[in-house]
Amino acid sequence: MKTLDDYMAMPYRLELVEDKEEGGFVVSFPDLPGCLSCGETMESALQNALDAKKVWLETALEEGIEIREPDSLKGYSGQFKLRLPRTLHRSLAEHAQREGISMNQYCVYLLAKHDNEIFSLPKQDKM
Repeated sequence: MKTLDDYMAMPYRLELVEDKEEGGFVVSFPDLPGCLSCGETMESALQNALDAKKVWLETALEEGIEIREPDSLKGYSGQFKLRLPRTLHRSLAEHAQREGISMNQYCVYLLAKHDNEIFSLPKQDKM
């Protein structure tokens, strides 16, 4: 049987979302249902999230609630090939150059920035 320290050391995925209506940030752990917290700054939200994770795990252990282990990233290399129109390639390269970063870094930034927007679209609006 795993201990609290065992679970705390596991790499649970954390989602940090800015709360544009109320201000501050909301943090959740998708693999730990209902485990979420918030804070006025990103740093305070992350610290509060670690506290919430600990309390959530302690309660689950005490109550005998099943604790899922984190989803594995095994099988994901972090690389994929993408073909795109030359005009888009040029545009991305120019934007990256203006920002002083590689085109790869710029594309990762864009994908990460819009990831939640893309995957929260209604089914018919997805690409």
